[in-house]
Amino acid sequence: MNLQSTKTLTNGIEMPRLGLGVYKMTERNETLQAIDKALKFGYRAIDTASLYGNEEEVGEAIRYSGVKREDIFVTTKVWNNDQGYDETLRAFEVSLKKLNMDYLDLYLTHWAVPETFEETYRAIERLYDEKLIRATGVSNHHEHHLQKLLAKANIQPMVNQVEVHPYLQQNNLRAYCSEHDIAVTAWSPLGRGGVLDNAVITKIGQEIGKTAAQVVLRWHLQRDTLIIPKSVTPSRIEENAQVFDFELSLAQMDQIAALNRNERFGQDPDNFKFNF
Repeated sequence: MNLQSTKTLTNGIEMPRLGLGVYKMTERNETLQAIDKALKFGYRAIDTASLYGNEEEVGEAIRYSGVKREDIFVTTKVWNNDQGYDETLRAFEVSLKKLNMDYLDLYLTHWAVPETFEETYRAIERLYDEKLIRATGVSNHHEHHLQKLLAKANIQPMVNQVEVHPYLQQNNLRAYCSEHDIAVTAWSPLGRGGVLDNAVITKIGQEIGKTAAQVVLRWHLQRDTLIIPKSVTPSRIEENAQVFDFELSLAQMDQIAALNRNERFGQDPDNFKFNF
């Protein structure tokens, strides 16, 4: 594997295994510089959302990067207040205009709002049929949400982006997604930094000469999980991508597997407060 390594989705589209997340990047110049740094270093995936308020900056940074649009995998998401069939189609148009692009690589339902997530996904299917997006997906969907979608879907979700890190390993959900050929992307792959002072992880890092963050990101990759670590710090953007020149042993993987606590740093999709 290397920084350009991809995972093949069910429709044959190649999705980069590592990308840059841009959540909470609200300062314009900082956002532009972070994306520019990532693309220059070799990142080829950017993950944003309408909620993040930086789609315009993402589009601008990509246009001025010197990297061809078709070589960059761009993801955005429809926010909870914009869900529903017609509403999602309109929200997509707004996002596409802000990004100033002709198409998106992946469009996700941001959270499974009980009353609307099924109709929202139906709209995403239509966008796929119209070739406005290259892949379909969802975010923050439990197994029971996916079961409802799969019962009706003409095109199954290709990606489920959820909170995953050593303290919340999501093994049952990951197994279900694997069984149905749904790629899993980890948001907050470092547990918002909350796992980086864990003694087991830091000890493994010391053994192999890598940082705790690099150990955790490599652990994700070896579990076939896609990752979108976020940072605006140039040195951290580089560090997060330097995870392809080593491999964790089975014993080290087992040590990290034993850290699961089912502990969330974000919200539970079944008890989400839709009050952003």
